[in-house]
Amino acid sequence: MADNSITLVGNLPRDPEIRFTATGRAVASFSMGVGRRYQVNGEWQEQTSWFNVTAWGQLGENAAATLVKGSRVVVTGRLEQREYTSREGEKRTAIDVVADDIGPSLRWATATVVRTPKQEGQGGGAANNRSANSGTNPGTEATPFDGEEPF
Repeated sequence: MADNSITLVGNLPRDPEIRFTATGRAVASFSMGVGRRYQVNGEWQEQTSWFNVTAWGQLGENAAATLVKGSRVVVTGRLEQREYTSREGEKRTAIDVVADDIGPSLRWATATVVRTPKQEGQGGGAANNRSANSGTNPGTEATPFDGEEPF
């Protein structure tokens, strides 16, 4: 495993967004809030850290077809730093999580696992299962995307 591996458990504040690169590769992006609770002088304090997560290929398709706002998920992946220019023209740095694996947290829920069949070319799976799962994750229609990375 990579030296910069990370595992996060948290909740999604909104449904994942899926896009496709010009070459047809799927990429899903979502944020997740990771909360912690601790005591200071007998009073409970809460703190939430927010992380941007990117999932490529079949993993991204499956995440977009499965996860919805409020889902509690476990994400393993690696940290990746990127630079961008803000609207004000300032150079900024962000650290994102590039997911290697995503799963539901079973601490307070149950899950049903449905294996997606592998298909030639695209890797198949979740995009082709969408009609069978219609209504389970509204708002995850694919939108065209012309760059390799969405941000």
